[in-house]
Amino acid sequence: MGNVWGGVTIDCLDPERVARFWSALLGREPGPSPAGWVYLGRRGDLLPRLIFQPVPEPHPGKVRIHLDVIVDDIDEGMAQAIALGGRFTGERHDYDEGVVVVMADPEDHEFCLCQYYSGAA
Repeated sequence: MGNVWGGVTIDCLDPERVARFWSALLGREPGPSPAGWVYLGRRGDLLPRLIFQPVPEPHPGKVRIHLDVIVDDIDEGMAQAIALGGRFTGERHDYDEGVVVVMADPEDHEFCLCQYYSGAA
């Protein structure tokens, strides 16, 4: 039996708004989606789909899973995410191999922007 990763589903109060943010940040176009939901990508794409599912209430605490987005330049990546409606959480980690900053999308789903330095393993 072969298992294949098909997507990541994100609970949202406003799936359209959150999907617009991620579509612009990642350059992924919406695909066929059920009413009220938004899918970025299509089944069978090289990359897993991002699925934005409507829910009636906000999550009361930190979500225990997040996406990592690799950028060429951390400052430019942060500026882009903020211009799209995201925010910097204030958390930054500098490592020998690169830098990671924790950001949040328009509904406060946290994600990391990661810049790896050339030559780092």
